Amino acid sequence: MLNLVDETYTQHPFMGTRMMADYLQLHDHEMIKRHHTRWAYERLGLRACAPGPHTSQAHPEHKIYPYLLRDLIINRPNQVWSTDLTYIRLQKGFVYLIAIIDWYSRYVLDWALSISMEADFCVDALSRVLAMSSCDIFNTDQGSQFTSNGFTGLLKEHNIKISMDGRGRALDNIFVERLWRSVKYECVYLNEWHTVRDATDGLRDYFNFYNHHRPHSGVAGKTPFSVHYNN
Repeated sequence: MLNLVDETYTQHPFMGTRMMADYLQLHDHEMIKRHHTRWAYERLGLRACAPGPHTSQAHPEHKIYPYLLRDLIINRPNQVWSTDLTYIRLQKGFVYLIAIIDWYSRYVLDWALSISMEADFCVDALSRVLAMSSCDIFNTDQGSQFTSNGFTGLLKEHNIKISMDGRGRALDNIFVERLWRSVKYECVYLNEWHTVRDATDGLRDYFNFYNHHRPHSGVAGKTPFSVHYNN
């Protein structure tokens, strides 16, 4: 069922758990009820783009930062970076993918897979990126991985302003949402990966293609790499 919910959500990210259950029941999946879709959303870290319950919950003791990108003109690389998590299916089980993307160039700065949603692999990915470069503003959702002291503390050490999506506002991080759609339809759904290593190899090839060879409509048909490093 996780695969079914994931594919349907990728096509229709505005659906909440109630609409998802009703939709699947209308399309020959009568046994799927709302408690099933609610469980799937929680496991996959999904939330509807429309206002509603936010399934990526912050830790109650972690600070939440305001959203800084509304009406901001993005006109150069390394001005704004953002990140998010998504679910990647394997033949048996699943893993979580994090990617860090530059908003101006759409360049994927780094990515990583993990068998859990703990913060450590997110902090590790951020550390690798910051060892090479920096940005003015870093945007995330309010998930506990990104509100953790390890993640926000690393941003503060590099004097980076922290921005977080509003509750129930998945479109605040729209460029990562669009990246996930590309990754799913152009790579994940075309493959049957058995192991984490298979997924890692496949995603490595895809992100190399995405950054260096795939024309991107958001940057006038250029590649993210050419825009990121030629400005």
